[in-house]
Formats: sequence, C-alpha cells, structure tokens
Amino acid sequence: MKAVDTHLLTLLKKSNQFEVPIYQRAYAWTDAECEQLWRDIIRAGSSDKLGAHFTGSVVHVEKATGPLTEAEPNLIIDGQQRVTTVTLILTALAHALAQLPPEAQQPLDGFSPKKIRGRYLLNDDEDGERRFKLLLSQGDKETLKAIVQGFEPPAGSTSRVAENFRFFQQKFTNSKLDLATVCIGLSKLTVVDIRLELNMDHPQLVFEAMNSTGKRLSQADLIRNFVLMDLPPREQERLYEQYWRPMELDFGQSAYESQFDQFVRHFLTVVTGNIPRLDDIYDSFKDYAAILAKDGDSIETRVIELRAYSKRYCAIALGKEPQKALRRAFKNLDQIKADVVFPFLLELYSDYELGSVTEAEVLEIVDLVTSYIFRRAVVRVPTNSLNTTFATFGKSLRKDKYVESVKAHFLGMAGYRRFPTDREFSDELRISDLYNFKRRSYFLRMMENFGRKELVSVEDYTIEHILPQNENLRAQWRHDLGDGWQDIQAKYLHTLGNLTLTGYNSEYSDRAFLDKRDMDGGFRDSPLRLNNGLGLLVVWNAEAIETRAAVLAAEAVQIWRRPVLSPGTIAGYQEPRPDTGFTIKDHPKLLPGIRRNLFEQLSSEVLALDPAVTRHFLKLYVAFKTETNFLDVVPQVARLRLSLAIPLESLSDDRGLAYDVRGKGHWGNGPSEVTLNEESDFAYVMGLVRQAYEYQMGGD
Repeated sequence: MKAVDTHLLTLLKKSNQFEVPIYQRAYAWTDAECEQLWRDIIRAGSSDKLGAHFTGSVVHVEKATGPLTEAEPNLIIDGQQRVTTVTLILTALAHALAQLPPEAQQPLDGFSPKKIRGRYLLNDDEDGERRFKLLLSQGDKETLKAIVQGFEPPAGSTSRVAENFRFFQQKFTNSKLDLATVCIGLSKLTVVDIRLELNMDHPQLVFEAMNSTGKRLSQADLIRNFVLMDLPPREQERLYEQYWRPMELDFGQSAYESQFDQFVRHFLTVVTGNIPRLDDIYDSFKDYAAILAKDGDSIETRVIELRAYSKRYCAIALGKEPQKALRRAFKNLDQIKADVVFPFLLELYSDYELGSVTEAEVLEIVDLVTSYIFRRAVVRVPTNSLNTTFATFGKSLRKDKYVESVKAHFLGMAGYRRFPTDREFSDELRISDLYNFKRRSYFLRMMENFGRKELVSVEDYTIEHILPQNENLRAQWRHDLGDGWQDIQAKYLHTLGNLTLTGYNSEYSDRAFLDKRDMDGGFRDSPLRLNNGLGLLVVWNAEAIETRAAVLAAEAVQIWRRPVLSPGTIAGYQEPRPDTGFTIKDHPKLLPGIRRNLFEQLSSEVLALDPAVTRHFLKLYVAFKTETNFLDVVPQVARLRLSLAIPLESLSDDRGLAYDVRGKGHWGNGPSEVTLNEESDFAYVMGLVRQAYEYQMGGD
C-alpha cells in the first residue's frame, strides 16, 4: 500500500481513469454535504493564509493485472463521494465560464472551459467509456457521462448526481460570486492518495477501516462490498447483475436507502434465530457466511439466498405482492407499523412458496397477526419484546396444522405477550381517547370499509366531533347535555362514540346536533357507514354517545378477531416445561429460615412482574425467565447473589451497588451482579431486577 499527500486536481489530472466498482453504493451526498464542501472551497479560495484544505482520502486499486501498454482504470474503493462531487463542481464551473465573453473565460491560469474538460473531466484522445476520467457504478454512470458531455441526463433518472449538479449550477448563477475564488479554492483541495497493490493488499479490510469515520455507510453497503469485492471482476459483474442489482431495483432508491438494512436484519433473524442489533448487522452477516463457508457453501449461495428473501420482503413490506387479497392484507400491516412481525412473515411466505400453506391460510394468519398487534395497541399493552415474540414464533408451529398451531400459540401466550380478549378490546375502545390515537386513520378506514367491495377513501374525509370541541358550547348543546355538560364534554369528546367522518366539517362547525343532522349533506343524508343511525336520533348526549360506542366497539371485535380454540386443543400445543430434576431442596442455603424468607419475598416480587415470568430450579442457581433468563439467583451462605441480564452501562444504579462480571468466572448468565441480604434496601435492589426484566423485554 502506497500513501502520499497530493492535490485532488493533480490526482484527477494524472490519472488515466477512475472507476467506481459495481459493488460500491450509489452516489449519496445530499445538499448538506454539498453545501459544506462548497463553503470549504470558498473559504480556502478567499484566504491567503490557508495554503490547503484537506478533504480526506482516495483509496484505489488496480482493476486487473496486465502489461503496462494496456491502461486499466483504477477502482475507487473509498472517496468516490468527494471525487464525484468535485467532478460535478468542475463541470458546472466549465459551463459557467463558457457563458462569459472570451476574454473572461479564464479567471485563473489553467481554468478555462477547455482546460477544465481536458485535464480533469475527459480524455480527449480516447473513445467510448475510456474517454471519461470518472466512471460511476450502474445507477449513476449514464447520468454523469451525460452531464460531463453537456447533455441532458437520461429521462426518468432519480440519481443524486443530477440533483447535485443542478445544486452547483444554481451556485454559479450568483452574480456576486468571484469565479477566481472558486478556482483557487479547488486548487487547494488536498487528499491522501492511497494506492493498493493488486493481490497484495486486502481491499475489504482497508475499506472497513477507512469508513469508520466520515459519512457512515449503511450495513447493506458493507455487505454488498463484502460479498463482491474479493471476487474476480467477471464474477463481480455476474453476481451483481444477476442478483444484487435486481434487489436494488425491486426496492427502488428511496426504500433501498431507508429499509434495506432493516430487511437484512429480518433475514438474519430468520436464518440464524438471533436478532442482531442495528449496528451489528454487517458483522452478523459475515459471521453467518463464515459458519456456512466451513460447510462448503460459497458466497454466491448467500447472495442467492438473500435475493430470494428480498423478493418476499418486497411482497410483504413494499406492496409488490401480485395477489390482490394478500397485497391488501400486507398493506393493513403497514398501516399499523408492525415491522416487528417481518421475521415471522418472511418464514410464513417461504412456506407459502413451498406449498406448505395456502393463500387463504396466509390471509387468515396475516389477519390474526394484524388483530394481535392492533388490539395490543388499543389496550396499550407494552410493545416490549414483540421483536423476540415474532423472531421465535415459527419455532412453536406445526407445519402440518399451520393455522391451528398459530392460533394455539397466540392463545397460549400470557402476560405482556397476551392476545387481548374481546372484553378488554371493547372496553378500551369505548372509553379511550381515539382522536389522538396514532392509528386512528387506519381504524376508521377499516371500520368504514370492512366487507365492502366498493372501498371508501377515508383520506377524502375529515374527522368530525359530533359533540363539538368548542369549550363555549352553544345553548342548545348545553340543554341537550344537561347538568354537568362541561364534565360530559371532557369525558366523551375524543371517544369512539363521538367521532365520525365527514366531508362537511367546516359546514358543521359547532352547530346544534339537529342542524348537523338535517342540513344538506348532514348525517341524515350521509352515505358513510360510520354515520348509520345518526339520522334517526333527536338528541346527542352522554347516553347516545355510549350507545353508539357500544355498537361500533362490537363491530370492531368482529373486524379484529381473536382466535378461538378449545382449552384441550390449546393444551395439546403447549410444550411441557423441561423438568430439571432440581427443587428448592437441592439448595440447602434456601432451607427454612431467614434466607428462605428473603428468597420467597424476592420470588414473589419477581413473579409478579408479569404472568409470563417463570421460575426454574437448576443445580447451581435459580433462574427467572421469560423467553430467556433475566435474573439468576445464586444462594450463598451470607447472601443471595443476583445475576442480572443487563450491561452495567445500561443500568440506572445511583448507589453503585451493582458490579460488572464480564470476563470473570461466575455462576449465572448476566453481565452484572448485585448482592441481596437481610440488610439490603430490598425495594432498591428490586428496582435493579425490574430494569433487567425491562431491558430483556425492550430489545432494540
């Protein structure tokens, strides 16, 4: 590896050609990065004291070995963003200079339009693609080629290259801009020129190190580089064109940038059974590939597998499902922002493709999942650990009785994971504030359109409070509500019974109920199902609101159904808890006495955290767990040593009672420990235990 300091323009001038390889991410700088570079150039050009401005590194490697007479381009593996941006600035500068009178077209030596193009943008004595000093990767290549030649970008191009070129063109329209300042600033840009030796240096390791600072690459960018960078050029092109590029196209630029990392996380959850943290997706993928490589699997196998799962993800999450009914079901999931279910749905869709489950069964399961998520949102069950719930969901299923086993698993979950009952769901719908509910638009759309073939676009209507929000209600409203009308308004205003949809919101205003009912377009004439029955009422008061709320809540129970199975059927799917063979009698330090009382007090408090918490006696400690252990109790002569499944840095411990046991030999599974004895502040220690429980439930 050779590294030297140089001016960026010198590097562009002396190089025959730089090429961004296909495995690199697309050009991604936004207005913010472009504005910062522009300011740096103007500042450098305006200051005689500033001799240079360092912009980072440009790392490149030979494309292939060959005789010196064959000029191969150098592949940029780091620095393409700044090199591309400077190329756009130079192109915009050349265009701006060309508009000036001939005598003004060279504000600084070496910066005439002809010299800019001939030195930094084009190889005039070459043809075809060899003519360009810089070639970008697939999605950006044709756009930059057109811009450099002074042509219009390809029709339909969504590349940031074209957007940023227009950004810099706009800069040059400023009549107060001194072009000589721009030229001086450009000439002061310096970089570290790092050239790697082919077959000697390891590009991927250098790439990872160089990208630990600066504009952060996505985890997907790193994975793409990992799977393609070390392959021969022809293999790179084949895998990219055959598998990776189709994934990029399926996602589209916006979704690729915003969702691809999450997709890979869901993919890894399915194939490994573990949920990687957001910052560890790339490392988890490398570990997964390395394990399978030991069994002889090639990197191509991993790319093919990733491509297969990407099709499923696009069908589920991006509206690419060809079957209309399934597409609508997946859209409902998207409406309630249920991303945590994707690992399970990816597994379900894989089984659907294999024929293990029918389209109708997939629809039924997706509807159950939607009902589960939505009911919990209404009832306000904490969403903690939903990611773990659905990451492990498939392990509990019987593929020969797919739907029944899904229902049994839903009904077998207790506590924080429970499927809210009809009574819970209905009661909460009737009394809670639905106007400020995040999923209110989805709720009203489903309520209006359930069972309809001719769907009503809820977006064309606004939410109407039948009893107005105005604190100074008209006399008729006060009369209809009766004594305590202010309390009634406060209690029922945002509840289900008082909310509906209308296209006449401004006309309704805070008119009396009978006026809203009988006016043109009023409740009596409304074609909306949500307004059924309002045209028959003569008064709107607390009783009317409660009656309507009960009716609508009953309808909601039928839309978002809870599965029904007999207790015997459910029991048949419950896995018997493993019998460890140990009991409290195997822990003599917990025999009747003071220490036993302390242990029972602790057990009672911990088990009360949630019905899903269970206690297991093991040989050396007692485990308390949900999906996995969050507390292990190690009985000792003078104390109970509590092993907490939460890193010390994530624990709020003002008194500093807990200590870090990572890297130390100890019984129990947690990285943190705290002592509990009869002199301890039990409530405070219990607060630390509760944090360990909540940490496990929270995930990330």
